[in-house]
Parts: sequence; C-alpha cells; structure tokens
Amino acid sequence: MLRVECPPRRNIGTDKVDRMRVDSGKQEGEGTPRAETTKRLAEIDKLIDAGRADIDARIDRANLLNLLDRRTEARDHLIEILKSDPANFRALNELGNLLSSMGYVAAACHVYKEAVDQHPENPTGHINLANLLLQGGSLQEARTLYERVLSRQPLHPQANQGIGAVLSAAGDREGAKRHFEIGFRGRAVTALPYRGSATPVALLKLVSSGEGNIPTASLIDDRIYATTVVVADYCENLAPMPHHQVIFNTIGDADICVPALKRAAAIVRASGAPVINDPLAVTRTGRACNAARMSRLSCVRAPRIVEAPQALLASDDGPSALKGLGFTYPVLLRSPGFHTGRNFVLVESDDELRPAAAGLPGAEVLVIAYLDARGRDGNARKYRAMIVGGRIYPLHLAVSQHWKVHYFTADMAENPEHRREDGAFLEDMPRVIGSRAMAGLDAIRETLGLDYAGIDFGLDINGDVLLFEANATMVVNPPDPGEQWDYRRQSVRRILNAVNEMILRKATRKCLTVAGIGGEA
Repeated sequence: MLRVECPPRRNIGTDKVDRMRVDSGKQEGEGTPRAETTKRLAEIDKLIDAGRADIDARIDRANLLNLLDRRTEARDHLIEILKSDPANFRALNELGNLLSSMGYVAAACHVYKEAVDQHPENPTGHINLANLLLQGGSLQEARTLYERVLSRQPLHPQANQGIGAVLSAAGDREGAKRHFEIGFRGRAVTALPYRGSATPVALLKLVSSGEGNIPTASLIDDRIYATTVVVADYCENLAPMPHHQVIFNTIGDADICVPALKRAAAIVRASGAPVINDPLAVTRTGRACNAARMSRLSCVRAPRIVEAPQALLASDDGPSALKGLGFTYPVLLRSPGFHTGRNFVLVESDDELRPAAAGLPGAEVLVIAYLDARGRDGNARKYRAMIVGGRIYPLHLAVSQHWKVHYFTADMAENPEHRREDGAFLEDMPRVIGSRAMAGLDAIRETLGLDYAGIDFGLDINGDVLLFEANATMVVNPPDPGEQWDYRRQSVRRILNAVNEMILRKATRKCLTVAGIGGEA
C-alpha cells in the first residue's frame, strides 16, 4: 500500500513548472467562484453522507477543498481514498499535484512514481514526475520520462515543452526551440487556479519558453492573485488578453531571451496596464552591457566583459586571442544564460584555457575579468541585495573559501560565525558594508531601472562595490526549516511583503501592510 510521508518543505529556486503545468486530467472546479465551489462541496458531502458518492466524486471533493485553501484536508482525503483503492490513477495524480503545490517535493515525486509504475501507459504521470525532476535539476531522469511519452505520442504538447526545457537547461537552445514550437504553439496562455476568499488581483505573468525567467514561486500567492501565464515568445495574438489589472514581466535574462522580451514589450504596449519590470529596461541588463554601464558609476567596480567565440578560445590560438582581447590571468569564462554557477569556470593559465573553453556549451563565451572578493581571513564574501519598488533590501551574505560563492554551497550551515556575520548584514546593511557601498548600490539601482531585481556583489579594500551580477533573475527563497535559520526569516518576509505591496500599488489597489502576506517565510 502506498505510504505518503510529508517531510519539511523544500524550496527549489526554479520556476519551470509555471510553463509546464501539472496535468490533472480532470480540472473539476478550477476557476469556479468561491461561492460556487462551496456549494458544490456541500452537494458532494451530502452524497458521501448518503453513501452514494463514487470515487470520482470523492476526488472532486479533494480538489474543491484545495481550491478553498483547505489543502491539508484535501491531502488527507486523497490518502484515505488511496487506502481503499491504492492504484487509482486519478487519486495518485491529484495527490502528487497537491503535495507539489504545498512544497512537499520528495513526497510528490514518490506519489508520481507510484502513478507511473501502476499506469506505465498513461503519459500524465510521466510528465508530472518529469516536471518535478526537471525543477530539481535531475535533467537526465526527466529527459528519459519525456522521451518515453514522445516515443508513443510525438506531438504530445506537455512532453515537447518538457524536453525543450531539458535541452534549454543543457545549453542546446536550437534543439529546445524545435520542441517548444510543438509544445507552445497555440498553447501560450494558461490560467492558474485561484484559492483565495477575497476578490483576486488579476495578474498577467509574462514568461519565456526556455531558461531566464524570474523564479516567482515565493512571490506570487495564489490566495491573492488570479494569475494568467503567457509564454511571450509563442503568443501569436497580442489582444485581447485575459482580464488583468497588472503585468509582471518575469523574463529576466537579456543574454538569451531577446525574442521573448521583444514580444513581451509588444504585449505590454497593446495592454496599457501597469507593468512590473518593463521588458525594454530588462533588455539592457545583459552581463556585458551591464558591466559597461556600471563601470562608469561612482563607488562601483564592474569587471570588463567581452564576448568571444568558444571555438577560438578552445583552439591553439586561444591564449593569444585572450591576450589580444586585453585580458590577463586569472580570468573567468562563462556561457551566457546559465545561473547558479553552471558553466562558469576560473582559468589561471594558458594550459587551462583550452580545455576549460572546450567544456562550455554555446557558440559564444563571456570572458570576464576576475574580481578578488577575498577578505583578510582568505574567505570570499558575496552579498545579495534585492531591489523592490525602488528600495534596496539585504537578502543574504555568503562566506566561502572557494572563489565561486553561492549561499546554498557556502559553509553557512556548518559555521555559526558566518551565520552571525550574515545576521549582522541583514540587521543593519549600511553599517556592515559602509556608506560608499550603499552609494554604489543606489547608483546600480538607478541605472537598472527595474521594479524587481537583485545585486550580487563583494567589497574591495576601499569599501567600493565589486559588482558580480545585477539583473532580475534572482530568487528570494524562504529559509530552510530549523532554528539556525530563524534569524533570516524576518528579512525574507520583509522582501516578500514589499513585492506584494508593489504589485498591489501597480494594480491601483489600496495597499495595506497585511501581517503574513506572501506566506510564512
């Protein structure tokens, strides 16, 4: 018998599943006004009390509970159904969908796997399991599942969307485009369920088909917003769009999302609604473009960045080409469009250059001057601050012995002293980084011109900002469970509140600071 345990929620800093929605097979109640949902729930409860409810009606009941934001009840109800009918595909699939939406990723994967094992010919279970695996970075496992579906149904839209996302994440963007053409053409607009009790804010969310979107899982609460997702690069008709009060352009990577940003700009012009992150402003935030703009700012040191052919750097002529571009070792090489340290390497000699370049995907590689962010203790420090509605908020400080610093790979969990340093930054950013760095951050904010963005930076010996990255793609993940992370919760909650207040202001609604808005951090 299937046993479902719900461990602490795990937050994943990707947002791919907004483009490849879980397939519920039967969407009973989705989009129904709350009063109608409550009425339908009462009717099913009467059938159950009378002993006349079949298993589909009982599954419908769980879906209605979910829409009413009674998700724990919905989960328990589905588990009870599966106790009597453990192989029921619809119950398994709906439970997987529900657990995934609640953040119980491991449990959802387990349930989807059971659905796949029990019903190997049903594509829905394969796709939903693959979507979660893709979201967690298990590309090959996800690809195997998508390909299993495509071997039987080559034109299956969700499987083509999924395999396109796998190829995009691996750097094969031309291959991804061929599958996206099948998966998204004519299917670029999706309305997501709304689970709130008050009148929702109608939000139009613009995304790109591939990589480069802002992760918004922690930003857009489906108890506040009725969200319609538009895959901009495959949106053929600019008007009429579904009803919306505000547009959130979540296409954030200017290095790889130019077609999507151009189409998003056209959608924004045709709509006339207020927009968060004007696509035209985003187009100016590519890494090389940003470095050139930011290098002119006071109190900011931005690295020189040049785009070069990957094949040239990987050839015998690579060292001389690098020298001709004006770079000296150490130097950084990066494939455009990748984040979280993927396809990003440090090169310290001619001997290292050719194999390093050869291992990077894509025809072009970014050559980046190395900025040394090590302190007197030999550790590298990378600060992250978020820009929300014109204000700057501290998000975290990561301390690591390695040059490539990310919060999730740094030794923050094991080192209480580093956590204390992080906590001091969150409590009083101006005091910790100093007035020169604050002036530099403000100049970067002004130059970006974005409503929502992040700045990754270090500090030099003079207190100036060492700019690593500044764009819209950065994620705000709630801290993991555990007392050791309690010091971060208020700061994260403050940012999530600020995002919601900004959206409400843009939607011309009266903005109130609501305790707990955006969910518990």
